[in-house]
Amino acid sequence: MQKELELFNGSVLDEDSSSSPKILLILDTETTGLDPKKDKCIEVGSILFHVESRSILAQNSFLIPSESNSAEAINKISAKISRLPQPWEEGLKYFEYMVDSADAVLAHNAAFDRKWFGINPLPAIDKPWICSMEDISWPKELQLKSRPSVRDLALAYEVPVWTAHRALTDCIYLAETFRRCLDLEVLLEQGLEPKRLMRALVTYDERHLAKESGFRWNDPVRGAWTRRISDRDISSLPFKVNEVEL
Repeated sequence: MQKELELFNGSVLDEDSSSSPKILLILDTETTGLDPKKDKCIEVGSILFHVESRSILAQNSFLIPSESNSAEAINKISAKISRLPQPWEEGLKYFEYMVDSADAVLAHNAAFDRKWFGINPLPAIDKPWICSMEDISWPKELQLKSRPSVRDLALAYEVPVWTAHRALTDCIYLAETFRRCLDLEVLLEQGLEPKRLMRALVTYDERHLAKESGFRWNDPVRGAWTRRISDRDISSLPFKVNEVEL
């Protein structure tokens, strides 16, 4: 395709992309619940993605044996199936090699996915993390919500969506989105900028402004609209903010 030729020729790449990750590890998890203290990760999916060429270098997905899965209705993973003989330990080892090869890790709702790593049997990940839901400001012309779902993000980039809630499938949607994203280097670089938790200084009648800007009510600060946001994005807000110390 012409677009892919342009990517390889470098004509659509940002001239100053030195701080943008060259190799990205796109990952997703499926879990038996929401609390890492009592629940566990039951599936990991990952894709090693070369940013400049918009190419998938490697893919990996494996189930982790579990005695139960209270989230089966959502992720469609039977605990019994997870315990069938499979080379999941080898898959985990290969996943560690993929982590070592990456400059940064990206997940949709990274705050949720990253908290499972460092809990046996998953390794801790000492790499920069990017959240494609909160850290990246997607082009306004796509008319996405401030915190888009993977499905909505994929459809905005004309990526076909055929199923949901399996780890590798969601990674594929993100990789295919990135293949179509001409300004990906810039978005990733901005996604790595330091973020601060800020409170929106809005009245009750102005609360829609905070919501439209990606601020959340009561999360993580009760009685406030808050969001982790970079200084770059703060300057474009239609209201004032102040920093919150948790």
